[in-house]
Amino acid sequence: MKTLLPNATIGMLGGGQLGRMFTLAARSMGYRVHVYTSKPNSPTAQVADFETVAAFDDIDAIEKFAQSVDVVTYEFENVPAAAVQMLEQTVPTHPSSKVLFTAQHRLREKTFLSENGFPVARFYAVSTAEDLEKGLQYTGAPAILKTAGFGYDGKGQAEVHDLKSASAAWDNLDKAEAILEEKVLFDSEVSLIASRNEAGQFAHFGLIKNDHRNHILHLSQAPANAPKELHQSAAEVVRELCGALEVVGVICVEFFRRGDELIINEIAPRPHNSGHLTIEACQTSQFEQQLRAVCGLPPGATDFLSPATMVNLLGDLWQNGEPHWEKVLLQSGLHLHLYGKGDARVGRKMGHITALGEDAKKLAEDVFSQLNGAD
Repeated sequence: MKTLLPNATIGMLGGGQLGRMFTLAARSMGYRVHVYTSKPNSPTAQVADFETVAAFDDIDAIEKFAQSVDVVTYEFENVPAAAVQMLEQTVPTHPSSKVLFTAQHRLREKTFLSENGFPVARFYAVSTAEDLEKGLQYTGAPAILKTAGFGYDGKGQAEVHDLKSASAAWDNLDKAEAILEEKVLFDSEVSLIASRNEAGQFAHFGLIKNDHRNHILHLSQAPANAPKELHQSAAEVVRELCGALEVVGVICVEFFRRGDELIINEIAPRPHNSGHLTIEACQTSQFEQQLRAVCGLPPGATDFLSPATMVNLLGDLWQNGEPHWEKVLLQSGLHLHLYGKGDARVGRKMGHITALGEDAKKLAEDVFSQLNGAD
């Protein structure tokens, strides 16, 4: 792969907040960004150089887009793998359709991980009522029933405790192809975000601790309070995974931590919500790392300049009116990011706050509690 330098045009599949933050990083370094999205006025398009609004199965639009860019990457894994396969015929596309095909389908993902010796909980493929019964016998109860594809932030999944509740949950999923997973009793949830370029150069940010509310990430702290050896072992798992999948780009691996044991929950072949804090807290953000990886550049330094805590801002905060932004903006050590989304729906990610310093978690939680409600 040739090295792409400033003035090259990066193609971005998807117009959400991850694409927006990537675009801001890319443009600050002199690159152009052409976003391909199915909806106009997307968060990414608001800051990109060029925009194509078309369906992901529009062959003519995909081909025209491919000819207008020097490399393609993406910001969410629900892009049809077929679209990425088409792009690969014309322009370098990272991560590859192979990576996308594996990561966007829970059953394929867990099967790949298991067959390659990576640590995962017990799971069972479900496509019939008989599978459901056998699966419960194998995983034990409680277990988590999930749709095999197209789920995020807790959507498309349910905890089940016996065959009756499992059958009801499967009915609610319209008897779609599913995966039944052992419920892991964990101490905490952590993630590790890493980058890898085509030459195999690898970098990571260490473990980040994550707290969820209603299956949606609420707060991330970095560096995670964990032994150095655990940070190192997590990095080695992710390094091996990147090699096995031949990842070029950024990948996030979410783990359940149980003592000194790490069990992979999910992988995401793109920047991740838990890594937003790297924008202010690290020498190189996860978004610059994505840019560097897909452009054939070596990774930047990932050292933390400060401990950091990120809090997500969901549409719930707008239910009583515009949040009190002055609570954030009048304090030092806080950084506000809003994503340019117009419709503040409950559960929708509208922005985030990053707090820096030794008391970052307390600072972030305190200001978050003051945001809600109009005067």
